[in-house]
Amino acid sequence: MRIGIVCYPTFGGSGVVATELGKALAQKGHEIHFITSHWPIRLDHYTENVFYHEVNVSDYPLFEFPPYESALASKIVDVARFQNLDILHVHYAIPHASSGVFARQILKREYGKYLPVITTLHGTDITLVGKDASFSPVVSYSLHESDGVTAVSGFLAQSTRDTFDTNVEIKVIPNFIDLKRFQKLDKQHFRKILASDEEKVLIHTSNFRKVKRIEDCISIFNIVRKKMPAKLLMVGDGPERVHAEERCRQLNLCEDIKFLGKQQSVEELLAISDLFLLPSGSESFGLAALEAMACGVPVISSDTGGLPEVNREGFSGFLCPVGDTAQMAEKALQILSTPESLKQFSKQAMEQAATFELSKILPMYEAFYEEVYQRSAKAYPSKVSS
Repeated sequence: MRIGIVCYPTFGGSGVVATELGKALAQKGHEIHFITSHWPIRLDHYTENVFYHEVNVSDYPLFEFPPYESALASKIVDVARFQNLDILHVHYAIPHASSGVFARQILKREYGKYLPVITTLHGTDITLVGKDASFSPVVSYSLHESDGVTAVSGFLAQSTRDTFDTNVEIKVIPNFIDLKRFQKLDKQHFRKILASDEEKVLIHTSNFRKVKRIEDCISIFNIVRKKMPAKLLMVGDGPERVHAEERCRQLNLCEDIKFLGKQQSVEELLAISDLFLLPSGSESFGLAALEAMACGVPVISSDTGGLPEVNREGFSGFLCPVGDTAQMAEKALQILSTPESLKQFSKQAMEQAATFELSKILPMYEAFYEEVYQRSAKAYPSKVSS
């Protein structure tokens, strides 16, 4: 198939999943066309059958805000026409779904081509942004007009139906993990740079938005640190970093907490870690937790959203009420208390991660592409690419 993929090209989960999905599809022989504003972060080397099309937005003095949505729709039309796309897969509802639907309408009216549009929902595009009255009607329309809709968790699928009071059909296809990239590795030489032999290494990775509750990570670590030697690695950046750093100073923990900023090879840091902290206020899936588990790092997370679908209670880690840093610290200490406990949870975390291995999820997307394509070809026999 010739598949167009629209996504955010940044460190965010939706962009990471979209890019890794495209690369995997290309390896299966599909022709993939990324349509984005910048080169995707995870598209880090040449891959056969992968092509990139940049969305250029003209900077006219008339526009206070550049009309990215219109520019994206125009670029989709261009790529679909001249690359003869079979399917357009857009990741994150705003503004990609509406742009995809707009482009499909233009192609149908102006060029006699019907381009099936599949929208994948990733989380905050529904649970946060999608609820905003400024966007809600557009998101609702785009979902109903999409030829197929998927969500990364059962929680997100139901939240979408509840938010928009709709019975739109949503197929749950969970996020996946590449076990060739994320795996347990011996990186003791690297670990010695950041922690001593007797110290446990806790880690958190995110975009440091308020919903991630990164100050809770520091509160949890403060309790753990009083019971055993430890270091905390804070990987990522965002608006809440300044508050977290201030909290470190208040608690005199600056020597033991390392703010490492954004990192390309997060798997290198997970490889030297003992425990992953994800105390988020909401998570539609929890891709960061899955990456940690694949590297043999058990997870202490909030019991919210899609996290119970990823982090298996008492097996790959523990689930605790949002904001209950005391319980999270208690569970962290339970895992870290003995080498035997840590080893067992590490093994089980990898077992749980293996259920989301890429080779298990990729066929689900391929089957859904084929289903949507055939359905569209039946409805518009003279307009769908052949």
